[in-house]
Amino acid sequence: MAKAKARHILVATDKECKELKKKIENGGDFAKLAKKHSKCPSGDQGGFLGEFSEGEMVPEFDKVVFSAEIGTVQGPVKTDFGYHLLEVISRSE
Repeated sequence: MAKAKARHILVATDKECKELKKKIENGGDFAKLAKKHSKCPSGDQGGFLGEFSEGEMVPEFDKVVFSAEIGTVQGPVKTDFGYHLLEVISRSE
């Protein structure tokens, strides 16, 4: 079964998500921005979610994490929790 390690930043609005993505693309530190802005408890760990298998996260999350290029920031990804920026750290099949 496929497994991945990823980190994310969860915010309330699409606008805020896009603003944070722009900061990261311009050299901002993902982990520092997660600690400051993420509404998820994982923000304390720089947004790190640990390792998980396909199907453990919401479908919108899985779709990105198990298909996106490793090391690129994806998003905004909308879920019932809000808007996410996602970065796949590693993936194994």
